[in-house]
Amino acid sequence: MHKPDFKEARTMDKRNYETKKFELDEKYRNYFKGKTYFLKTYGCQMNEHDSENIEAILKELGFMQEEDYKKADLILLNTCSIRENAHNKAYGMLGRCKHLKEERPELMVGLCGCMAQEEVVVNSILEKFPWMNFVVGTHNFNEIPNLLVKSLSDGLQVEVYSRERDLIEEMPTERQSKFKAYVNIIYGCDKFCTYCIVPYTRGRQRSRKKEDILEEIKSLIKEGYKEVTLLGQNVNAYGKDLYEDYSFGELLEDVAQLKIPRIRFVTSHPWDFTDHMVDVIAKYDNIMPSIHLPVQSGSNKILKLMGRRYTQESYLELVKKLKEKIPNLALSTDIIVGFPKEEEEDFIKTMDIVDACKYDNAFTFMYSIRHGTPAEKIKEQVPDEVKEERLQRLNERVNFYFLENNKALVGKTLKVLVEGKSLKQDNAYYGYSETNKLVNFTGENIQLGEIVDVEITEAKTWSLDGQRK
Repeated sequence: MHKPDFKEARTMDKRNYETKKFELDEKYRNYFKGKTYFLKTYGCQMNEHDSENIEAILKELGFMQEEDYKKADLILLNTCSIRENAHNKAYGMLGRCKHLKEERPELMVGLCGCMAQEEVVVNSILEKFPWMNFVVGTHNFNEIPNLLVKSLSDGLQVEVYSRERDLIEEMPTERQSKFKAYVNIIYGCDKFCTYCIVPYTRGRQRSRKKEDILEEIKSLIKEGYKEVTLLGQNVNAYGKDLYEDYSFGELLEDVAQLKIPRIRFVTSHPWDFTDHMVDVIAKYDNIMPSIHLPVQSGSNKILKLMGRRYTQESYLELVKKLKEKIPNLALSTDIIVGFPKEEEEDFIKTMDIVDACKYDNAFTFMYSIRHGTPAEKIKEQVPDEVKEERLQRLNERVNFYFLENNKALVGKTLKVLVEGKSLKQDNAYYGYSETNKLVNFTGENIQLGEIVDVEITEAKTWSLDGQRK
């Protein structure tokens, strides 16, 4: 048994990471033939892509997917630890699984992902859910086959490593879309923002080799994919741990030159967003003019307490550069309200930066204490009722700009990647524009996976309506 240890996870010693290829032990292939699985994913795009790998592994084991968790032979939760709400949802699901286990003792249940990397979570599972089959962390979910089989004879298996392990290439992938694909370029984060648990759950940053990334994208192009999203907790830091003269700007340019129609990337840290990156994005039409740039707060006092390493002024200067060089830029962000010591004047500065940037989308959150982070120790916590009131005011403000920005698109023609068809209406489809706007539209002779011109006829806060031209 290996249990996570935040003290060990905090250590920042340099080490060399090997790249290894995933290989399924042949004795496990089709071991569970005829069995079904239900996989529930919580959290970010990284978790979603991890689940694509996990699903592929389960299918190599012989499992078939089951949409109803009550009927599945294996229930697996791929968890998130960013917010307390995500914790509560996962624990609630485990409670439902406990009742199912009482009815069906042969039911298999596992938990993986970021929650598994938390000491308090693993201790809670050992105490309250010892009937589970396995708990596996973010660094070694490739070990699920061995742990699952071993659990059938030896009971609960807990294998969660505090420190990062070697990078595993050529993981099998059960992609959720035939047109859009996630591609990991860097794992972990070295920023250690004081509120954030990611460096402890995902580890320090480790970049994939550029050759492996480019080969994966070339394969996707051959398979007919139209869009890739380059993934990382901080994609802008790509290459810093691996190369002396090759960074995210160079990688972005190399990917663009492969001529895949659409390229996106998340998430960017403003501290690492270089002028070279801005120039590369502006240079290539297939790099989408949609950038997620988390600000978190508009107050320099709070930004310093958060350990964000930039100021309101430097953030706005970066936004100015982006908007000057990238036509039709759509900007999205993350914002936390109620961080410890946040006073009304700090919150007003956050509202000011929203007014200045006029975001096209924003993910807004009330601060929640994450066990083991430095912010947990700050005594001046903001009362919940104050957080809730500020969040409501913030959401009203950002929603105003969402709608205003969308109204400006009425009458314009947008290029939309067709992702799905309406089940309720003939000749009705949906997809996303270059600026990542959800577009619902009608048209004739449309194929999924096409990129079509759509004239926008109506604007809503969260979406656009239109007709194919």
